[in-house]
Amino acid sequence: MADSYINVFVDDERMKKLEEKGLAGEVTEIDGKKVIQVGMTKKDQKKLLKGFKDLQFDANNACTLPEEADNKLMDIILEMGTTDVMKVAISKLYNPLAGRDVFGRGTGMR
Repeated sequence: MADSYINVFVDDERMKKLEEKGLAGEVTEIDGKKVIQVGMTKKDQKKLLKGFKDLQFDANNACTLPEEADNKLMDIILEMGTTDVMKVAISKLYNPLAGRDVFGRGTGMR
């Protein structure tokens, strides 16, 4: 079982693509909106919080990614044909070097 979730909202266009991939059964309804919940571990959650400083988790320990990351995650779900994608997605969503100077630690300012 996942420690937390990413809610990926599903509109009509996305629903059509999900149906084509056989993933319509993964869609649930939360607060009257259709979503796919992608489970993640505490480690994944820490990485996402480093990459997205404004990320907020609700009482159900679920969050919503910014639009660009949300679209990227949806593309990964459609490409892989499953919602169990965090092992792959985290490497595409989280950039550990984001915001760091080119002259990082150990370079001797070269």
